[in-house]
Amino acid sequence: MKVTIYTDGSARSNPEGPGGYGTVIHYVDPHGKLHVREYSAGYKKTTNNRMELMAVIVGLEALNRPCTVEVVSDSKYVTDAFNSHWVDSWIKNNWRTSQKKPVLNIDLWQRLLKAKEMHDVTFTWVKGHAGHPENERCDELATTAADGDELLDDIVD
Repeated sequence: MKVTIYTDGSARSNPEGPGGYGTVIHYVDPHGKLHVREYSAGYKKTTNNRMELMAVIVGLEALNRPCTVEVVSDSKYVTDAFNSHWVDSWIKNNWRTSQKKPVLNIDLWQRLLKAKEMHDVTFTWVKGHAGHPENERCDELATTAADGDELLDDIVD
């Protein structure tokens, strides 16, 4: 099953202000019918990078069987972490950066790795705020969630 997950994160007062994520999942069934699911949530105090990660995590965790997944994100933080193999280096170096500093957001990176275990996942970067319809929709979901009244708690490291 081939699935495309579009993601975006937002933080109003980055770092550590209100924020949200938006996730849109596209799946075309064997009959050629497009199925779309959308997810979003807002947080009282978070960072943009945490919301970028949450958008991917929620998309992957929504899948209930192994899939071939393309994650499309405007976050270099997310896409480069996999495409440039930063995550592999972090794990090898006990969650330390090349500068020997602790990797930020370890909790979410580990959750993302667990969520992607059963899938064949690729990451594609798209320029944000450039008219890409699904990226614009994810941005709308993320910012609307960040501005909402029912904000969740987040742990910022």
